Amino acid sequence: FTSGLSVAGIAIGVMALIVVLSVMNGFEEDITTKILGTQSHIVISNFTGGISDPESVLQTVMKQKGVVAATPFILSPGLVSSPGGISGVVIRGINPESAAKVIRLKEIITQGKCCPLDGSGVLVGSELAASSGIGVGDALTLISPTGTITPLGMIPKSLTFIVRGIFSTGMYEFDSSMVYISLPAAEKLFMVDMPSGIEIKVADIYAAGTVSQEIVKQLGVGYWAKTWKDMNKSLFSALKLEKTIMFIILLFIILVAAFSIISTLIMLVIEKRKEIAILKSMGATMDQILRIFMTMGMAIGISGTLVGLVLGLLLTHNLNAVVAAVEFVFRIEVMPKDVYYITGLPTKVDAVEVLLITLASLVLSFLATIYPARQAAKQDPVEIIRYEG
Repeated sequence: FTSGLSVAGIAIGVMALIVVLSVMNGFEEDITTKILGTQSHIVISNFTGGISDPESVLQTVMKQKGVVAATPFILSPGLVSSPGGISGVVIRGINPESAAKVIRLKEIITQGKCCPLDGSGVLVGSELAASSGIGVGDALTLISPTGTITPLGMIPKSLTFIVRGIFSTGMYEFDSSMVYISLPAAEKLFMVDMPSGIEIKVADIYAAGTVSQEIVKQLGVGYWAKTWKDMNKSLFSALKLEKTIMFIILLFIILVAAFSIISTLIMLVIEKRKEIAILKSMGATMDQILRIFMTMGMAIGISGTLVGLVLGLLLTHNLNAVVAAVEFVFRIEVMPKDVYYITGLPTKVDAVEVLLITLASLVLSFLATIYPARQAAKQDPVEIIRYEG
């Protein structure tokens, strides 16, 4: 019975670790996908505040190994005036054709279309459209923070645009504050004659750091680069820290189960004192007794680890069905769609993490067998036979 509890404890610990870390990996991948729906892999700009020769920079960038596409952009804060009122937004001037190759522009459009985006067209986020009461075909006014100096002060520059499309990235901060207009319209609105920078898409997003360093090296002094991880460093650092803490906390479940292995083996040593004495009197060595009890303990650890591994993988691959069953039985909504913007729990099994969990479980199980096995091996057969024989 106690052996069964030890196996169950280890199995539950291993299963919980696999499921929780897989869900956290899934959330991280989902967030990354949503972020890269509106952000490029790399952003290049100049310390002067803009790129005076964008065509030359684009040619240099496209020659770099690993670069898939690049597009110029203009980025500036501004105001949007609509029937729903005035609100602050981030205005992004883009070339729709080349921008669609860098970010998932076409994929995030839920109403209307993104191309062609002429000088009077604008794309707005779904949350901004809902709060402002606007839809495809409606007019709105974008107001620039810069303007014309007059005797009465500065008069902000403003232009009227027609909503050509509404996009949804699944992230509230983007959908509520981002608008897209064409690059020529942005130059006219902000009264500039050069783009703010160049957005770049690379073949391997995890090699963005290396590629960005090579691009800056080729462009020379005065240019800087930021990768998608640099632009979201606090978010991904928080996710990594949270995953590490969860791993440590859930590892204690396996640690508790390891202590139950110790108690099981100690009880077994007490019960089998006479058998141990007989074996020793027949010529069994301390090493042989040690190996017997360590093998018994490892059998418990290996059984629990394998059961937990199988259950963890099965539960991870069928988690949405389990969540749906829980929601049906208890009449609750585990992941409200209006809060989390997802239709289910995303999961991603990392083979390396599963291997680490398995190894951690086996190591803890092995360590748990050492003390009881040593106690069994130290038994004095003469004393045991004298008093219990």
